Amino acid sequence: MSDENTDELSVAGEPEAAVSGASAEAAGLLQRIRETVGAVFFGQAEVVDQVLAAFVSGGHVLLEGKPGLGKTHLVLALARTFGGVFRRIQFTPDLLPGDVTGHTLYDMGRQEFRLRKGPVFTNLLLADEINRAPAKTQAALLEVMQETQVTIDGETLPLPPPFMTLATQNPIEQEGTYALPEAQLDRFLMKVLVDYPEQADEERIVAAVTAGQGSGMLDTGEVQQLCGVEEVIRLQAVAAAVVCKADVVEYAVRIVRATRAWQGLSLGAGTRGAISLVRVARAFALLDGRDYAVPDDVKRAAIPVLRHRVSLSPELQISGQDVDGVLAALLRAIPAPR
Repeated sequence: MSDENTDELSVAGEPEAAVSGASAEAAGLLQRIRETVGAVFFGQAEVVDQVLAAFVSGGHVLLEGKPGLGKTHLVLALARTFGGVFRRIQFTPDLLPGDVTGHTLYDMGRQEFRLRKGPVFTNLLLADEINRAPAKTQAALLEVMQETQVTIDGETLPLPPPFMTLATQNPIEQEGTYALPEAQLDRFLMKVLVDYPEQADEERIVAAVTAGQGSGMLDTGEVQQLCGVEEVIRLQAVAAAVVCKADVVEYAVRIVRATRAWQGLSLGAGTRGAISLVRVARAFALLDGRDYAVPDDVKRAAIPVLRHRVSLSPELQISGQDVDGVLAALLRAIPAPR
């Protein structure tokens, strides 16, 4: 770490550490983005933090929550903070892979084939109700997420950075849906649960919407652009460079390995889960204004990173237990490094 342009930050249980100028600048920008998005998506602070952590980690998010809780609003507000392009795909049973990635069309006037790019050519993509599309269409999007490029009729086209997919699932309506298999779920860095807001926050939302022009949603038009695409790319580079010492990495790996033998889990997380855990821990550290990760960052990241990578045994499913509760018990049983 550089000794120039440093600020002193202290964290409970940690010695004071110098934060480099680049890290301090990135942390400040990230904090302003957090405050700006939180000003129009209020009552869901942890959801905002988890989405921002995935964003600066360069990963993708699976959003799960009931309709009408502002998931589209959240993504649109985030896009406005850096002047990014936002597009939305409503997944339906008749959606084809070409409707997602794009295709070539024959132009009769010019007597030639022309490329028509699909909606994945964007910065933030909202894939609404991804489990309503058939497996082939889901696979087309997940391949794009993994490779950050699209191949159309033999031509490979890179996606513009930054690129992030936020896919939604409705946890209630399962009729006519195609569940994502575990191998495809693993492509998402985090699974974020969007719950009902507290009454005071819900009153504030209702008052803000009904005081407007009757559009039925909060206005994101006033969201201030804080930076550009290049600044976001630098922010992601700073997050990737956050120091994660060997004992913190070892703690993340121990957590993931424990899921493979934990009583009540029929499927544990793979190595990609451990990699994702460290990536998100780095992002949470930057959100807290640090250029080094601590065990608490790993612990904070564990449930949203692992909840879609493990499966409950049939016995626990019948008894009504949930994945989050089992993961919380696992975290309590694994001692963190001091």
